[in-house]
Amino acid sequence: MSLFETSDRAKRVHEDLLEFMDSRIYPAEAMYEEQMRASGDPQFHPPVLEELKAEARCRGLWNLFHPHPDWGPGLTNAEYAPLCEIMGRSPRLAPEATNCSAPDTGNMEVLTLFGSDEHKERYLLPLLDGTIRSAFAMTEPAVASSDATNIELRMVRQGDEYVLNGRKWFASNALHKNCRVLIVMGKTDPDAPPHRQQSMMVVPIDAPGLTLVRGLPVFGYQDREGHAEILFEDVRVPVSDVLAGEGEGFAISQARLGPGRIHHCMRAIGMAERALELLCRRALSRSTFGTPVADRANVQDWIAEARIDIEKSRLLTLKAAWMMDEVGNRVARTEIAAIKVDAPATALRVVDRAIQVHGAAGVSDDVPLAAFWAHLRTLRIADGPDEVHKRTIARQELRKYAEPT
Repeated sequence: MSLFETSDRAKRVHEDLLEFMDSRIYPAEAMYEEQMRASGDPQFHPPVLEELKAEARCRGLWNLFHPHPDWGPGLTNAEYAPLCEIMGRSPRLAPEATNCSAPDTGNMEVLTLFGSDEHKERYLLPLLDGTIRSAFAMTEPAVASSDATNIELRMVRQGDEYVLNGRKWFASNALHKNCRVLIVMGKTDPDAPPHRQQSMMVVPIDAPGLTLVRGLPVFGYQDREGHAEILFEDVRVPVSDVLAGEGEGFAISQARLGPGRIHHCMRAIGMAERALELLCRRALSRSTFGTPVADRANVQDWIAEARIDIEKSRLLTLKAAWMMDEVGNRVARTEIAAIKVDAPATALRVVDRAIQVHGAAGVSDDVPLAAFWAHLRTLRIADGPDEVHKRTIARQELRKYAEPT
């Protein structure tokens, strides 16, 4: 299969998802906002989401992300990427409605690849069923977590258990009403080589000694799924809940992050597409000083530049997805790093200009642009800041020209 081809099955899913977005997701956005406001609870789980989940499941638009045919539809990265873009146009509703939300998608893949039979029965199956949610706890407040070797949460073995002590924060999804389980990364052997010191463990969210300290705002938003600060005080985890064995934390993270970055970037492109649509509609519907906004030369420049930038970013991301399918994550390392830098920055430019064209409305909640901006700006830090990915790209380039030793 070439870069620009896809299967007939993927094309059918693409068409079905577009119809679902038009007929159910976009019309439900106002109801979602109304139910959230009426609840007075930033972590409220609005009933409209359960209705959308049931509808998506009936339509076969469920767990589309899962590449393993025993557990999901078995789409490739290149086939799933355009679907992720479509869902990104309504990020508060579409991913959860189709059971394709981060961090659940990555956690489900980890449990599929590295979980025990007990993990699959207790957590993976309910996650795939959409009856529970999960979170991933890696980032810590006391260290620069962009270098994961800095992580300090200790996992000390005592007999048939590990005892966990430390503090995590920005554990996205941990405050969701249905969150039941965490995958936690911490240090099991401080004396091992740097990339063998870390392990990942499955930890129930109601484990004794685990405290959800607070939900952290993002640019003033308390996102519904929450970004939790979590305190671990003598939290006991059975040895059987270590994923893939002690010291395998970094290996697991590499398996988890490659597809996740494709998903993030394509959702970002989806936000950019919707922002461009809103920009154009606004520019066509408003006049300033006797002239339609759409006739202003600078606005036309913005529209043209947005179309060019979105197309370039989409093609780069699709190339990375195709390479992951064809030659694997390691060979596609530069491309994966490049899209993580490019897609959020591209989408931010488009959203920023859409806000400008909307004026005061652009920074309100009457349109989704302000929420898009906050999410996309955060994405330049999440899953590794821009600087880490640029460092990866630069090192790969320099290796091409280094003198052999």
